Amino acid sequence: MTTLKLNVNDRTMSVDVPDGMPLLWALRDVMGLTGTKYGCGIGECGACTVHINGAPVRSCLISASAVEDQKITTIEGLASENELHVLQQVWIDEDVAQCGYCQAGQIMSAAALLKQTPSPTDDDIDAAMAGNYCRCGTYIRIRKAIHTAAEFYDASMIPKTAELEGNV
Repeated sequence: MTTLKLNVNDRTMSVDVPDGMPLLWALRDVMGLTGTKYGCGIGECGACTVHINGAPVRSCLISASAVEDQKITTIEGLASENELHVLQQVWIDEDVAQCGYCQAGQIMSAAALLKQTPSPTDDDIDAAMAGNYCRCGTYIRIRKAIHTAAEFYDASMIPKTAELEGNV
């Protein structure tokens, strides 16, 4: 066992994990952050996507010890206090999810895209989301939700103050 200090969702936590444990399992099994999903275990499906220092990373492929001094954000960390992140709210408003299993990874990849490209084209969205698979095939709704969320962001990536409900 190894004791690590991980900065997850702006909180530093000490966790005891087996040597080489993937970050995915440290998040889910040790920290109880079950929003990040196990999909394929080989980094192909995107269900386990989290942000490491703002960049989308497949948490099944990286060991928890490799990210000890880095900022980790999970789907639970996108929301602020009791308010959903704009992407989470738009996902609900646009009825994106069908089964919902892949959606946390989809939202994390979309958040990274919007941070880098606040007004993405369809091609930008398709390229950024290419590693996130949806077995239910909700890709058209995912793309629409990303475009809608982009309308609520300004250049500094701070959500605009407009109320989301009723405006999408």
